[in-house]
Amino acid sequence: MLDNHDIRLLRALQSNAQLTASQLGEMLHLSASQAGRRRQALEQAGYISGYRAQLNPDRLGLKVEAFIQVITATHQPRIALSFMEHLKGIDEITAVWTLTGDADYLLRVFCADLAALNHIVHQVLLPHPAVSRVHSQIVMDKIKMDAPLPVASISNS
Repeated sequence: MLDNHDIRLLRALQSNAQLTASQLGEMLHLSASQAGRRRQALEQAGYISGYRAQLNPDRLGLKVEAFIQVITATHQPRIALSFMEHLKGIDEITAVWTLTGDADYLLRVFCADLAALNHIVHQVLLPHPAVSRVHSQIVMDKIKMDAPLPVASISNS
């Protein structure tokens, strides 16, 4: 059960995961040790699944971001498993979701250029026996990226 301190701590860490226990304590009006224990308890309970740096794709030369919908030709378990394993080995694919509706998978891809995206679609995805069709959408502008989860809307009762 999350209380108001836990919810505020989660919101703060989503904004800046590098906050120290002392800084969290100041924000939450708790001692540093209390804030640190709360953070550790939230980690152990699975509310916090990890910490990482958010890198700038443009600075890394990844100028093309795209979403690719994949429609599969078959749902045979062996072939589907093979496709999922295949996706895990492609560094440019940063996220994979299974979906309801027309597409079976949604992939988030970062590439250096359109030629690299074309290679992924035509040389990596389409040749796999699980794939029937793909639909690519290239990101033109980023309006809201990876926003924090709406922790404030969690009921603390």
